[in-house]
Amino acid sequence: MLIKFIIIFLLLFIIFNLFRALFLMLKNPTDGKPMSFYLGRRVIFSAIVLLIIIIAAQLGAIKLNRTPMVTTHIQIQIDTATQHLQSANTKLPLETQNVA
Repeated sequence: MLIKFIIIFLLLFIIFNLFRALFLMLKNPTDGKPMSFYLGRRVIFSAIVLLIIIIAAQLGAIKLNRTPMVTTHIQIQIDTATQHLQSANTKLPLETQNVA
């Protein structure tokens, strides 16, 4: 459970660094740390989170989802309407009248 809190904290820190870099990009200050500093921190902490997840999964500290099993899908057609003949000719036949 502690590992999950650490991962969540690091992900929030990554998002904070991303928005900090966005703020610096929009404000464009000449003094202070450059935008690449915060983007670099984001990349480093993303790699750390990935390593923590991989190591915790290998040690059994966290349980990953299993891969989905391949299942076959069977579709059954239920006749709920009367079938009609389909034709390439879309014109209706002319009606004929019998003259008596």
